Amino acid sequence: MSWARIMAPLSGGQGDRAAVAAAVMLAEPFGAEVACVYTPADVADVMPWMGEGFLGGVQTTALESLKEAAAAGEKNARAAMEAAAYPKLRFTALQTPVWAGLSAESRLSDVVVFNSDPARGRGPLAEAFQQMVADEQRPVLIAREGLKVGGVVAVAWDGGKEASRAARLALPLLEKAQRVVVLAAPKASARTFDPGRLQAYYAARGVSAELEVLPATGEAAPALLSAAKAAGAEILVAGAFGHPRLQEFIFGGATRTLLNSAQPSLFLSH
Repeated sequence: MSWARIMAPLSGGQGDRAAVAAAVMLAEPFGAEVACVYTPADVADVMPWMGEGFLGGVQTTALESLKEAAAAGEKNARAAMEAAAYPKLRFTALQTPVWAGLSAESRLSDVVVFNSDPARGRGPLAEAFQQMVADEQRPVLIAREGLKVGGVVAVAWDGGKEASRAARLALPLLEKAQRVVVLAAPKASARTFDPGRLQAYYAARGVSAELEVLPATGEAAPALLSAAKAAGAEILVAGAFGHPRLQEFIFGGATRTLLNSAQPSLFLSH
């Protein structure tokens, strides 16, 4: 298996260069294209609060300010992409409706790359992160310091739908790994499952994986993070849990613990 297109949403801010560098690192072993997608604030999102009868001059000034900010952000995002020494880079600047464009781009990408801030609900791409994971259900890589392709990958396994989706979608990454460790904490789950089933699934696809059954009870996430660290994992593969609310996306407790951790990088799928 392989990946052909890695997508990196960009905001025009300071985190763009790190996001592009992480996307390039992920793409390079596959010779994949890196799609850098500038995601500005959408004018359509601002219009409702202006409302009918809003003073024309003020409205015009506000819209012009948004356009100027978007142009400056696009320039910065392009500079972040051009700073990466990689031959397969493509730049797209989204227009209104921005979120529809972002969804369309993600549907034709194999993995979407973010840094830690959007995953923790910070910065201009926080909503984009939620959209990718929750609405589009795209596989997402949260890149952190120490990210490496071809090193050690840990896979969190509980036999559930989200975990199985993440475990399957991560196969190209696992095929490049030097070592794969399946981590399971059966006593911490209400679900009955055989930890060895995923190991057998990987073996059938030519991936040799070790199995570590954790004795943890209660919340599994801290034990998974500790075991991943002990294994020297640069990436932890896990299913993302959550439920939507009117204006925000609240992730489940285990996923929130993973998102708030400092290490390792995360490969998530909902």
